[in-house]
Amino acid sequence: MCQLFPYAEFVTRWLEPEQQRAWRAYVRMQSELNAHLSRQMSAESEISMADFAVLVQLTDTPEERVRVLELARSLNWEKSRISHHVGRMEKRGLVRRESCGSDGRGSFVVLTDRGRSAIEAAAPSHAETVHKLVFDLLSDTEVQALREISEKIFTGLTTGECAAVVARRYADDAVEVVPEESGCPEARANRDGVDVEI
Repeated sequence: MCQLFPYAEFVTRWLEPEQQRAWRAYVRMQSELNAHLSRQMSAESEISMADFAVLVQLTDTPEERVRVLELARSLNWEKSRISHHVGRMEKRGLVRRESCGSDGRGSFVVLTDRGRSAIEAAAPSHAETVHKLVFDLLSDTEVQALREISEKIFTGLTTGECAAVVARRYADDAVEVVPEESGCPEARANRDGVDVEI
């Protein structure tokens, strides 16, 4: 278990009044901000915030394709959620799945032309909403502080024991085998002597 409270066996570290005010303000803000962004996305585009999150991951890769398991890890989604959601997106033509490997376990989620058009149409309004709701309210110094605080907390959550919890969460997933004779980019790269992460 990720020990967010390493001394919990001896004493409960209750939040100080100022810490509690800051924490509750953050929780309220995050909930309200996510709700506003979700409503804006649904009202002004043909995709949801969940669709947008998947499409962002795909457009951020040069080949616009990501392994299903890696996509789940990047989004912190359970296997069942990523499978069902990708299936719904596939029915709408936003993505397609491609198998890679003779055993069919090395599947990819691939961006389609319709998916690319959908995120290109949604992104401008989304960016403007983020500006209005967040960055128009902050000074340059506050933006820098927000970034530094976010990166500091993110590093704590993705290293050490907390990261080990996430690794164990996916430990039971099937290993994706990509044989050299397949047409996968990773297999071709390995054949050419290029080290890649599969």
